Amino acid sequence: MKFPTSLPAAHQTVLEHIIATLSQDSRICGLGCSGSYASNTMDQFSDLDIVIAIEPEHYPQVMAERFTILNQFDAMLAAFTGEHVGEPRLIISLFAGSDLVHVDFKFVSLPDAATRVDDTQVVWQRGTMLSDVFATAKPHYPQPNPKWIEDRFWIWTHYAATKIARGEYFEALEFLSFLRQNVLSPLALQQAGLTPSGVRTLEKRLPLFAEKLLKTVALPEKAALLSALEHCVTIYLELRENEDVMINDAAKAASLKYLAAIESL
Repeated sequence: MKFPTSLPAAHQTVLEHIIATLSQDSRICGLGCSGSYASNTMDQFSDLDIVIAIEPEHYPQVMAERFTILNQFDAMLAAFTGEHVGEPRLIISLFAGSDLVHVDFKFVSLPDAATRVDDTQVVWQRGTMLSDVFATAKPHYPQPNPKWIEDRFWIWTHYAATKIARGEYFEALEFLSFLRQNVLSPLALQQAGLTPSGVRTLEKRLPLFAEKLLKTVALPEKAALLSALEHCVTIYLELRENEDVMINDAAKAASLKYLAAIESL
């Protein structure tokens, strides 16, 4: 099998062991790798994103036995399920070796493997089972919806301002992070024709925009947080100039008036 040229040696050792072990389970019809593996952009800090495609009739049983299956790997140091990211099919793990390797295992029923957010390279399969399923649908990464964002942005602005006014500075910090991750960066990446995957590798993909985001980073202090929130609004309005969605002028005016009032308190 030909691995991507960027695959680190430690990751390859772990991956080869995973393939050799899981391919012995007759309920498993294929294994795929997505993310930086599929795009051949890995480095020593990358994780392995592994899709495990299961025969549909065996899927409930395999899901119930996921940890038993993965506990076959002596090198697996720890593992937990992915409900916190809205993906209960996911098991997030850490493997020992010449270097620590983070491995994400996603267990899917074979037909469901067609629904994926990025390209996935088959690393093992029975016949052409997994390749055939991938051929039925193209990958689709979720895109930010400008109308959905506009319907919420001015409410979010008011919300953040109330947290600052109340002195809930760490809450406000977390909300500014939410805006960077879920609004500002995805919109900027989408407009640049890039995968809108939050702030991941933003420094490399959109370095000039990343410099703008520096002004949205604050200390847990009133003045710093207000300034950062104002810069979030400024960046959002700049991004909105490229979107064909009407701004809610009434909500915008009221939220910005409230924000100005908080500054004078």
